[in-house]
Amino acid sequence: MPQTPQNILKSVFGYEAFRPLQQEIIDNLLQKRDTMVIMPTGGGKSLCYQIPALLFDGLTVVVSPLISLMKDQVEQLQQLGVAAAFLNSSLSPAEFKATVKQVTDGKLKLLYMAPEGLLTDRTLEMLHTQTLSCLTIDEAHCISEWGHDFRPEYRRLVRVRKAFPGAVLIALTATATPRVQKDIVETLEFESTNAFIASFNRENLFMEIVAKTDPATQLLDFLDRHKEQSGIIYCFSRRQVDSLAGYLAALGHSVLPYHAGLEDGVRKSNQDQFIRDDVQIMIATIAFGMGINKPNVRFVVHYDLPKNIESYYQEIGRAGRDGLRADCLLLFGYGDLQKIRYFIDQKENTQEQRAARMHLQALVDLAESHQCRRIPLLRYFGETYTRENCAMCDNCLRGEQPTQDVTVAAQKLLSCIKRTREMFGANHIIDILRGSENKKIIDFGHQRLSTYGIGVEYSRDQWLQIIRQLISQGVLNKAPEYGSLKLTAAGIEVLFGRQKAHVVLQQEPPRQPMQLELEYDRVLFEQLRQKRKQLADQQLIPPYAVFPDRTLIEMAKYFPQSEDRLRSLHGIGHVKLEKYGRIFLMLIRNYCREKGIAEVPFITTSLKKKTPGMLRHVQVGSAFAAGHSIEALQRQFNIKKSTIVAHLYRYLQEGLSLTAKQIRDEIHLNEKEVADVIACFDLHGAEYLTPVFEDLGRRIPYETLHLLRIYYLLQDRNET
Repeated sequence: MPQTPQNILKSVFGYEAFRPLQQEIIDNLLQKRDTMVIMPTGGGKSLCYQIPALLFDGLTVVVSPLISLMKDQVEQLQQLGVAAAFLNSSLSPAEFKATVKQVTDGKLKLLYMAPEGLLTDRTLEMLHTQTLSCLTIDEAHCISEWGHDFRPEYRRLVRVRKAFPGAVLIALTATATPRVQKDIVETLEFESTNAFIASFNRENLFMEIVAKTDPATQLLDFLDRHKEQSGIIYCFSRRQVDSLAGYLAALGHSVLPYHAGLEDGVRKSNQDQFIRDDVQIMIATIAFGMGINKPNVRFVVHYDLPKNIESYYQEIGRAGRDGLRADCLLLFGYGDLQKIRYFIDQKENTQEQRAARMHLQALVDLAESHQCRRIPLLRYFGETYTRENCAMCDNCLRGEQPTQDVTVAAQKLLSCIKRTREMFGANHIIDILRGSENKKIIDFGHQRLSTYGIGVEYSRDQWLQIIRQLISQGVLNKAPEYGSLKLTAAGIEVLFGRQKAHVVLQQEPPRQPMQLELEYDRVLFEQLRQKRKQLADQQLIPPYAVFPDRTLIEMAKYFPQSEDRLRSLHGIGHVKLEKYGRIFLMLIRNYCREKGIAEVPFITTSLKKKTPGMLRHVQVGSAFAAGHSIEALQRQFNIKKSTIVAHLYRYLQEGLSLTAKQIRDEIHLNEKEVADVIACFDLHGAEYLTPVFEDLGRRIPYETLHLLRIYYLLQDRNET
């Protein structure tokens, strides 16, 4: 029977079905068409060239920028029985020579190399002894000067392409804006552009961005909600990494540091301990993560601000690669912003400075946005996110919030800035407004200002929110050197009452509990996890190279009793079944015998994603359609009314059935009021609620308008 991509997918990799675009990309590559792949981290890029490599007659060379990345990929492939190796400086002379012999003897299907090693005459001569079927360029954004991680040696890879004209080329990356994509295609001189761009949306990542007010306390609160879970905390500097690692270790957390200032041996040891689950949390600079394919990272925290959206997206992409829910927290502080701007100003190349400032401003816009986080994030990568409420970010859980008229407060603030000659930053101005008696206030004599103590009606956090939003609206500027606040022309208009000021004063979003899956046997899962760790340690490989968490969860959910049943689980191919099947089956059978548990029937498509933000809207919508009230659903699911309504809206948007009468019964307005709202929807459309809210004089709450929009759309559907 001839091998096909589909049976290799199951027999080698243990997966039942391809993810979006994988099959199309593989088919395109097998037809020897140059291919560009833009796919999010954890989206399955590796399979797009690994499966063709097993079908091509010759060798596939994979260009990869990091030794750790190569090592991780090769270890996993070897566990699957695939003939793969790498050539880099980490090998001893004997190991290097042995791998070269494997290449020249035609024993390998995949060879991983760094661009510098591939570009040497010695390497090119070695490769000419074989048929080079495919040249794979991973992390292809490194080609572009407009990317966030430009590497000049990547631009020289076109030399290899020309040296092997018979090899098909595939370039892959997770972070490429449309401009970077164009640069990749032009640099590599694609004869024809076959670009496959998957959605950048990682639905299983919960995104939260909060003001950085008391970072140590905020972090401890977050870690308290993620006990016994694996995660990464990113810091801006080496000093911050060491300080935070020491602080958390002293409090009993399982942490290790990682940055370029550590000795190579220490850095490697720390990384290996994290990958092998010997330590739970890695505190790191951006030097960490590019070579990490650890699927059970349950959270990523940015303790300090990243430099751009690409870095942020790539770093949060290291969480939840098993498809289960993961939490991503960014602490957003303007002090961090000033540090990054300082380093940008040190660049000598003005074009680099301009590009870096543009990238940074896009990140600030994301952090300050009140929209669903996915809207500006995906827009940056050229993708439109059409869903209004993702239910998996802090802004969506808060629901749409009306703005507040803060004109009087803004005038107090602007007057205070003027009276201090626009020489001070936000914290000092807030201290004056709130009547602080600290030394700096007294030294400057600012307790004698007419604005001293006139702003006690707002907390420090609320004043910071007002200031951030006024900066975003162009009412204030923040000097790049020292962070002093300055009035703009629009600020003068507000100060003298010729223009109003409106902001959203946010509350903390409701906390969603971490739920990886609905139901599975936790005791059995822990036994399976310990057995996996034991097997991994014996072979000096990471536990996920034996089986990922998702496979163990399915074992603990369905209690398979035979090899046939085991083979149908996620991630169990022919090689892993032979290697580990009997060991895990014996453990499961013994457990079931002791507890009197029978095998649970299951479908071969494996676990569905049942995280709160993914199928919860179907659960809520179905229960509502079955006659449950919104109040009853709030109690059942332990979530706010606004979140229930958002789920119902999404349920409707996906074409599922609700009745207008059920929705009308939940709307506590008289017929005239409802008719007025319907008329506004007729006038403004139902895409956005703010125009309707404003047109109705702000008298009907957003929560009610959300319900009325569903009612309006149901009436329209019925008429159609």
